[in-house]
Amino acid sequence: MKEVLVYQTKISREPFSEWFNTLDVDTQVKADDYIIRLAAGGSRKNIRSVGRSVFELKVDYGPGYRVYFGETDTQSVLLLLGGDKSTQPRDIKKAMAYWKEYNDATSE
Repeated sequence: MKEVLVYQTKISREPFSEWFNTLDVDTQVKADDYIIRLAAGGSRKNIRSVGRSVFELKVDYGPGYRVYFGETDTQSVLLLLGGDKSTQPRDIKKAMAYWKEYNDATSE
């Protein structure tokens, strides 16, 4: 099972956690189920690359929730951001920026 990490910005914000905490409990449980399957290496049918090594996990619940993540290595995933279909283009850009910031910081 892969380790699930949550991205933290340079100023100690956690965009994924901030989004996740705005969700109702039922939606949090559904999103958690998908993240657990991701970590367990389950079916990747709800996962697609959005470019620059960032992936989108589509949660089939509610208004098309999405979880954006990167794979830091073969044993861990980094949750970058969450959103829904209505904010998808903006969320993808943010997730790519967070992924770049993470990689720049870890390569120093």
